[in-house]
Amino acid sequence: MGNRGILHDEHGLTRRRWRHKAWVCCLTRFKGRKRPLMVPGHYTELFFHDEAVALAAGHRPCGECRRTAYRAFLHATGHSGSISEFDTILHAARAIPRRFTQRRYDAEAATLPDGAFILTEAGPALIWHDAVCPFRPSGYATPQPRPAGHVTVLTPLPSLKALRAGYIPQIGLPD
Repeated sequence: MGNRGILHDEHGLTRRRWRHKAWVCCLTRFKGRKRPLMVPGHYTELFFHDEAVALAAGHRPCGECRRTAYRAFLHATGHSGSISEFDTILHAARAIPRRFTQRRYDAEAATLPDGAFILTEAGPALIWHDAVCPFRPSGYATPQPRPAGHVTVLTPLPSLKALRAGYIPQIGLPD
């Protein structure tokens, strides 16, 4: 589950969804907590297929419910300052100011780590081992050969740094 703060009101989504910089990826079950979904005036629950999708969307592990992943992720990024400093860095890497859109990058496909998301002609896809796994609302489609050459990267640079340094996200690939 993801959290970006309060993104909605009684009328639906607002442009405020880009203001909050701490975009986190949480557990759906933690310490027996239960809450009604989409309550105006409270944080907006976002649901992701897996952690790789959340990272591609610009989220990072939550420091409360995913403490071990949070520490491993920050360690892998090499960040040693405050979490608010990191969130500012991650926000600048994922969002284009005043355009309300995601920042994307070009990279050589062969250099991308497992867990990175790219944009293909068929849509977003996960880099995993020697393959690319197209992503659909229902989950991952049949793996295809990893593309060659330059590709458009969806995963923000700080998260790519963590993946390159060995952070392994939870992946929801079929068995």
